[in-house]
Amino acid sequence: MSAANEVTAGPIRRVGFIGTGLMGVPMVRRLLAGGFAVRLWNRTPEKLRGLLAAGATQADSPAAAADGADAICLCLANAAATEAVVFGDRGVASARAAAPVLVDFSTIGPKRTLQFAARLRERSSTSWVDAPVSGGATGAAQGKLVIFCGGAAADIDRLGPLFAALAQRVTRVGTQGTGQTLKLCNQLIVASSLVAIAEALTLASANGLDPKLLPDALTGGFADSIPLQIFGRRMASRSHDPKLGELSLMLKDLDAVDELAEERALRLPLAAAALAVYRRAGREGLLKEDLSALIALYAPETT
Repeated sequence: MSAANEVTAGPIRRVGFIGTGLMGVPMVRRLLAGGFAVRLWNRTPEKLRGLLAAGATQADSPAAAADGADAICLCLANAAATEAVVFGDRGVASARAAAPVLVDFSTIGPKRTLQFAARLRERSSTSWVDAPVSGGATGAAQGKLVIFCGGAAADIDRLGPLFAALAQRVTRVGTQGTGQTLKLCNQLIVASSLVAIAEALTLASANGLDPKLLPDALTGGFADSIPLQIFGRRMASRSHDPKLGELSLMLKDLDAVDELAEERALRLPLAAAALAVYRRAGREGLLKEDLSALIALYAPETT
């Protein structure tokens, strides 16, 4: 352990947080409610107003958000955004007083995680924990996320109080990158399930059933799931607001699944079929819509 880490190895109370989008906003609110001092940076400062009113403070750069923090957290859309925030101009890696640990809640895949962790280790004393989350915006708001962690056990243990404010369950999967691998497995299941739900609702409607009946009728059976209860109900009623998850992010994650499978010479027919559906959603101009908008690919809207 470096001298910098030894000095700052006490309890985590000062947190830098970068990325206040659909997931980041409720996560920051949970941290504030848990008594953490949170310093924020976001590419669009206007998005910080509500969080600043709730008690967070604003940094003028990613480096300033990380400077002197006990931990710096990222919740960003993709690997390109993560790289820019960490290694770009006035990025996290250039902080004067490096945070002992970086926690990446984003989904960027294991390959980029290992590359970024190695680069950051060369630049500073900051260690990297990949901690992608599952549970969506609803789980984030309720503090009931599920977190998959890859990294040193000591770092993950020290982050326990921070994770406790956000999650109902935290699993250390293994070394750096393994949390990302498990998150992609999670996304394969969720993305495929959403396609199956959209098709089941379409099949029900075409055969004279009210699709709104399905979530209740299937509750407790083998077809029941959280996606069915949340997004199935939205699909059945064609209710897509407020946005709880974005199709563009699921497509990004399925592309990462496809890349990981190709690296291992795996043939995953269901993953390929789901990927084709989400790519079609892109061609139909739906990528900025809620995940429940997937139903629009199958049948015209009905009331």
